[in-house]
Amino acid sequence: MAYTYDELHKKTIAELREIAKGLEDEALKGFTQMNKEHLLPLLAKALKVEMHPHAVAAGVRREMKAKVRQLKKKQREALKAKTYDKLPALRQGIHNLKRELRKTIVKHPVGAVAEGAAAGGAAPAPKA
Repeated sequence: MAYTYDELHKKTIAELREIAKGLEDEALKGFTQMNKEHLLPLLAKALKVEMHPHAVAAGVRREMKAKVRQLKKKQREALKAKTYDKLPALRQGIHNLKRELRKTIVKHPVGAVAEGAAAGGAAPAPKA
């Protein structure tokens, strides 16, 4: 069965070990002793599952942003032409698209930000 990264991430460690049991991969040796944080990336790699779902969402986000820009342009034109009856539908369309855009944002784990800074991802604050 083909899995997505989200499906694997939502599974319990017991379910992940059950999946790993059916695979013959050198990296999965000792899977019974691994915790979820260690097993999940190895299992995703063995199943050839894309680990970054936000890469797929990038194209969708681009299209949605283009639609928002088009609606805003129509909104400005309606204001210039003083056709106020069209404005509520345009505002609602912009609102709905922006809500959908926010849903596509990938949320990173809380510790990921701190780990990135500790690994040199961010410059230290200057001392005064």
